[in-house]
Amino acid sequence: MQAAQLDKYQQDFKLVVREIPTPEITDSEVLVQVKAAAVNPLDMLIGTGSVKLIQDYARPITMGNELSGIVTAVGKQVTDFKIGDAVYARLPLTKIGAFAEYVAVDQQALALMPREMDFEHSAAIPLTGLTAYQGLHEELGARPGQSMMIPGGSGSFGQMAIPIAKAMGMKVSVSGNARAKEQLLAQGVTTYFDYHKENYWERLAPVDYVIDTIGPNEYAHELQVLKRGGRLLSLRMGPNRQFAKDHKLPFWKTTLFTLAGLKYDRQARQVGGQYRFIFVRSNGQQLRTITRLVEEARIVPPIDPTPFKLADINEALKLVATGHPKGKVLIHF
Repeated sequence: MQAAQLDKYQQDFKLVVREIPTPEITDSEVLVQVKAAAVNPLDMLIGTGSVKLIQDYARPITMGNELSGIVTAVGKQVTDFKIGDAVYARLPLTKIGAFAEYVAVDQQALALMPREMDFEHSAAIPLTGLTAYQGLHEELGARPGQSMMIPGGSGSFGQMAIPIAKAMGMKVSVSGNARAKEQLLAQGVTTYFDYHKENYWERLAPVDYVIDTIGPNEYAHELQVLKRGGRLLSLRMGPNRQFAKDHKLPFWKTTLFTLAGLKYDRQARQVGGQYRFIFVRSNGQQLRTITRLVEEARIVPPIDPTPFKLADINEALKLVATGHPKGKVLIHF
């Protein structure tokens, strides 16, 4: 089969498409014929080696973190899936490989695709959906009636996080582009700020939580709208001491992450808040909950219209890294 592989970490890395053997499954795995795989900023972080302290890979490694496809074989202990099922997943962190014609996936990471949704749109859900779910439930401990702000929330993450937060009974404010305003207000957003016209930090009352999708350049503004005792969760800025403790990392990594996250922790403490960082993991059970939300709220994640095949993987990565995609960038099989 064909697969796109990373041979070495480097800032200007390129993936190589080559023939490799079709993977063999263990008793707890299923073999999935990939129909669509999403390209994410996470792929850039892996390829450059930016997250190797969190997860280092023996290379060459087949890249790709989320996919949709059809089950073509099942292991002896698999009980929840059968041949022919349409499934999707955020692959386990230790065993990625969505940029390939076939992938072996542990059944614990899989879920059936949402009803009446095609492979392309389904492939755009798992990573952002699980990030939102784990962020709200596990990292923030959010509760009904509390408030949240998502700067840059008009993108693919916000489109998943908003309905999950609304289902939890939260009040959600968002900043983003003008074209997404009506859609997100219809999803239940309390306040929408067009970032071309207004500064949310000058108008928004303090909130219990902020989810950062932008990175360090926005951090000071985000802290301006955080209540004392609130938490800020970043998808972009990097791990800290709390992240190392939560993941039970060894002493040397804990020391490194403590130093790396010190400035973020210090700034958050100055406003009486806490800083958190998330690195999303696979979880088929949580993905099934997200599937129900997608079906009930009729969520249709935005897809970039540029057609990419596996041979175009480096062009797809470039669009994610330096372009302005109009939704999730997909590799079509």
